[in-house]
Amino acid sequence: MSTAVIAPVNPFAAESKDTVMSVMRRDRDKFTRLVSDPKNWNVDTRCTGWETRDLVGHMIDVMEGYFKNWEAAKKGETPTPLGMAAMGGTLNDHALDFRKLSREEALDRFKKDAQKLDGMLDALKPDEWTGFMVSHPFAGPVPAGAYATFQIMDYGIHPYDIEYGLGNKLATIDEASAGLILPFTFIFWQNTVDQDAAKGVDITYGIEVAGPWGGKWRCTVKDGKFAYEPEKGNFEGCDALFSFASPQEEVLTHFGRYPGGSASGDPAVIEKVRHLFFPF
Repeated sequence: MSTAVIAPVNPFAAESKDTVMSVMRRDRDKFTRLVSDPKNWNVDTRCTGWETRDLVGHMIDVMEGYFKNWEAAKKGETPTPLGMAAMGGTLNDHALDFRKLSREEALDRFKKDAQKLDGMLDALKPDEWTGFMVSHPFAGPVPAGAYATFQIMDYGIHPYDIEYGLGNKLATIDEASAGLILPFTFIFWQNTVDQDAAKGVDITYGIEVAGPWGGKWRCTVKDGKFAYEPEKGNFEGCDALFSFASPQEEVLTHFGRYPGGSASGDPAVIEKVRHLFFPF
């Protein structure tokens, strides 16, 4: 849980920049403390096959990928995205490749990259936060301000992975971190529909997340496409309902840390939804 109450904001809105940047920096500080402890460097984390050092390598990889595409965007170029299906394997290979660096070299490079990206995000004007489009290496063009929340996905979730590896199996993430990540989980679903699993599927289901950062949504899957909208009623006509006690539970479930939440409704639809999206 948060140690201080942070009012919910829309991470996509320019007026939310101060909150997003504050949460990002707070979460980055925690991540940095954990990875800087020599005792943690070779700890196996919740990320299968990754030690703490590989999380540092992962951060170097993603940030330097952002830098490259940021410069391309300034030139009006749009690099071709690799696609979400390639994301997991590519990121894994890149992270492990940084094991060739010494601990001191990796930490120094990570910290310099983090400060560089911090400055780039901080310098964004309101219209750039929402209107300057930078191509994500896997997902394609997104507003530059979204990269601050992409950092929260890493800095918010990966400390959980380290704490889990250190023995705290009941570790969690911060409420505001999860609340800022939550809207992006729906966008990921849009881009990770398993087309084989979705063949012939035509379903409507609800998702509800408790708490001030939560909400209710009506989701549909038809013709191989996932769509969603805020739920205006009480899920009338839905085939199933997935309920989460907090944004933390929804986010950690979405990113495969554990199978949280509860479901009610048509068992066949529940089972279908749980296997509709490919991991990334």
